[in-house]
Amino acid sequence: MQPKQTIIHLPVYQPGKPIEAVKRELGLSEVIKLASNENPFGCSPKAKEAIVAELETASLYPDGGAIELTAALAEHFGVQPNQIIFGAGSDDVILMIARAYLVQGDETVMATHTFPQYKHNCEIEGAVCIEVPLQDGKHDLPAMLAKISDKTKIVWVCNPNNPTGTVVAKAELEEFLQQVPSSVLVVLDEAYIEYCSSPELSDGIEVISRYKNVITLRTFSKIYGLASLRIGYGVGHPDVIHAINQVREPFNTNRFAQAAAKAAVKDQDFIAYCREQNAKGIAYLTGEFKRLGLDYFPAYGNFIMVDVSRPAKEVFDSLLRKGLIVRGGHALGYPTKIRVTIGSAEQNAKFIAALEQVLQEVAVQA
Repeated sequence: MQPKQTIIHLPVYQPGKPIEAVKRELGLSEVIKLASNENPFGCSPKAKEAIVAELETASLYPDGGAIELTAALAEHFGVQPNQIIFGAGSDDVILMIARAYLVQGDETVMATHTFPQYKHNCEIEGAVCIEVPLQDGKHDLPAMLAKISDKTKIVWVCNPNNPTGTVVAKAELEEFLQQVPSSVLVVLDEAYIEYCSSPELSDGIEVISRYKNVITLRTFSKIYGLASLRIGYGVGHPDVIHAINQVREPFNTNRFAQAAAKAAVKDQDFIAYCREQNAKGIAYLTGEFKRLGLDYFPAYGNFIMVDVSRPAKEVFDSLLRKGLIVRGGHALGYPTKIRVTIGSAEQNAKFIAALEQVLQEVAVQA
């Protein structure tokens, strides 16, 4: 049997190592995972209550259209229900966008390095991926604009960008969008936007009110703390949402995810608390990096990419042996950098203590 030619070269996505696996492999009793940008404070208590209440309906299929959750989110953002689509995480929406809009030979423009699922799903559809290098960890929008041709169907902008954590400023994005042809869909991936209160950053919900060819992606996996339930969404013009809905699998989000997300979006006090704690964590970690003489990209999400001036794989392995899981830049296109999730105050302090030891153990790269 022969699989389709567009997939045989594709790498399999490698998530951060699970806590249980590290404990088992290294014989550790305590492991702190700061690799997958998960919320160290969990999810809203109201979301937990909603999950428990939903146990009684576990034998029933979920609402395929997520009608109640759609209504709650439409009210929260001040948009119409037909402007929203849900997926099993925002990466499911990425898959649906690629499936709905791309055919063999189409072109799509994205940064490198950025979230790998853009390229992965576009190549599955046989599209040609035009990659534009980041500049100082940021999207180079003028260079991306220059790569748009009459074959371009989609442009991807991750803001804040994963894995670097940097942002495209509001004025930069506006200038870019004004010049992108209306026939090209711009996907504005804002998975981490709730962590950022900076006036520098555009709000994709406001942007879509002015640009019919923009869809913003968001998720309940990050600040909302519902990563295991796999629920994310896109907000855009009704025509765009309709096209994507035509390729959506039935029942692609489950009852527990819908119930938890509906409760979570109504608990903005919890979101504000997580945002505040995250800001304190960024201030602490960046202060420690300065003390240690380490450069880092400005952080606008719930993670920081820091240059350890040593082989990232060696630093990653050494931290792992001490019970700290981070993401090594060797797997992300940055051979001397690591990406670390902002944890609780206790987790952050333990990470810095371990990192300080590792920096003494691992030789500086010549």
